[in-house]
Amino acid sequence: MEWFDSLSLIDGPVPVIVSVLGALGGVWLVVSTSRRYSRRALPIAATVAIVVTAVGYVVVEKVWRPFPDPIATSIYVWIGVGLSALFAVVSRLLAARGVLGKLTTVGAAVLVVAAAALHVNLEFDAYPTVGNALGVESAARIQFSDVPAAVEQTVSGTPLDSVWTAPADLTTAGRVTSAPIPATASNFSARDAEIYLPPAYFADPRPLLPVLVLLAGQPGAPEDWLNGGKLAQTMDNFARDRAGLAPVVVVADGTGSSIANPLCVDSPLGNVDTYLSRDVPDWIDATLQVDRNRAHWAIGGLSYGGTCSIQMATNHPDVYPTFLDLSGQREPTLGDRDRTVQQAFGGNSAAFTAINPLDLLKSRRYPDSAGIFVVGADDEDYKPGQQEMYDAAKAAGMDVQYVEVPGGHSFAVWSEGLRRELPWLATRTGLTS
Repeated sequence: MEWFDSLSLIDGPVPVIVSVLGALGGVWLVVSTSRRYSRRALPIAATVAIVVTAVGYVVVEKVWRPFPDPIATSIYVWIGVGLSALFAVVSRLLAARGVLGKLTTVGAAVLVVAAAALHVNLEFDAYPTVGNALGVESAARIQFSDVPAAVEQTVSGTPLDSVWTAPADLTTAGRVTSAPIPATASNFSARDAEIYLPPAYFADPRPLLPVLVLLAGQPGAPEDWLNGGKLAQTMDNFARDRAGLAPVVVVADGTGSSIANPLCVDSPLGNVDTYLSRDVPDWIDATLQVDRNRAHWAIGGLSYGGTCSIQMATNHPDVYPTFLDLSGQREPTLGDRDRTVQQAFGGNSAAFTAINPLDLLKSRRYPDSAGIFVVGADDEDYKPGQQEMYDAAKAAGMDVQYVEVPGGHSFAVWSEGLRRELPWLATRTGLTS
């Protein structure tokens, strides 16, 4: 079934087929010989779906506001389409004739919902394949207890590839595992981290590899980097051409839950700053056999995680002197500055300014820091902020680049951004020449 798991949900025939079948399913749900269904049940179902969707929109966008930026209108439209099918299916079952008609009705509703879900996915490219959507592992996974212990002989040097020779029996693919990272200093309630270990990590003697800490977006989870982010695939491809060498990647949790927005600071919302700047590095040092020279460490992330990466780079340049900001915001936000300052900083604007990257870049110099700002060429909401951050970072003495990748605010941009900038990252962190 490997062929089935690898079917693309982004390109090729599957999106077209599912869309066509969904349209046919919609026609079946709309068309009926029952006048009662056509004149009463169907309009009621559609009306209820519209009302529920509208209420959801108001709650999410105007009242609750769990996300710093508005959800695209098209998402709500597709949610409404899916709800319409679900609300209509019971009445359509009663109007259907015979077993075949009822089975067709159920199938039609499933197809409409599937098409709606597919189009929501197309907005973000979060699940590139059928296997990703079904939760099938796309990389070789091991238990954390099976990660090899530290070896006596290690290989170190800068660049590392100049002193490393891969053994003949080196595996061609890395391994993925997960583990909790204790919040000893921060007391932050974090989910388990996802960890990528390249082929060279399993060699003896072992090269002391650089570290890349990655962060997901909001809403999101660490495993997003393995699905839409294509992390293992990107790293394996990189290592395959470099004798098994690639960074050790720790995808840490920077939010605590899928919808939480603790702003990557220490506040009543959670001590994420201390978690990422102390707990995560301390755990990596104590648990993984890697290069401990912080000059060879980097942090990166997408959207919220991109904002968080520049926050870490400006607030803790001694820990993360290198960063990869993929479609980050111009500042940490709960939707607007006033709400952010009130809820996370107790109304203290000076406390916000003291940690805000844009303000820090205007008041400090960072001659030893470097980074890349990546954004989708079609991402009109995030491009201005990324350009402003790039200009400020450059003025503050950072060695920075600004890169636009085809696409919008989606994993198509973020996975490609990581793939494209990985060679620069490897050179910057002492892995390659």
